Amino acid sequence: MKKLKQLIINALFAVIIAILAQITIPIGPIPLTGQTFAVGLAATILGARNATISVAVYIVLGAIGIPVFAGMTAGLGIIFGPTGGFIIGFLFNAYITGYLIEKTNFSMAYAIFANIIGSFVTLLFGVVWLKISGDLSWSTAFTAGAIPFIIPGILKATLAALAGIGIRKRLVSGKLI
Repeated sequence: MKKLKQLIINALFAVIIAILAQITIPIGPIPLTGQTFAVGLAATILGARNATISVAVYIVLGAIGIPVFAGMTAGLGIIFGPTGGFIIGFLFNAYITGYLIEKTNFSMAYAIFANIIGSFVTLLFGVVWLKISGDLSWSTAFTAGAIPFIIPGILKATLAALAGIGIRKRLVSGKLI
């Protein structure tokens, strides 16, 4: 029963990521989306293992053609396109963020720190893939794929930590996780 409950929770978070991915503010070649907030939220609430599973489910749903990525897009073309590095980076963001938070017993200050680190992990993967897929210079890839997203990433990471710790406390006290 416990495994079924966790499976349902992981699937629910994949859906939450898909829903929040549709919140998009178009700026530059890669829009600001709710995806990174949702990944941080999942990591803060679920921890490393289950958040990574939720993100993997989200990516698989998108890869097989269900329009869960930003702008209701889907398919392998998105994963192998210019934004694919960010999407793959979500896996590592979820794991690293969740891992760091677990090691500090889900404290607020560390949750903020871990989410900021996780958001930079996503940017790192995004910049590397932009460079490779777009045959760009490092400076061009960094300028396009990181600079515009640093401040918004820190804000979304902080909000994910604040909301995530509050939600997690309620879910734990209700014995839902």
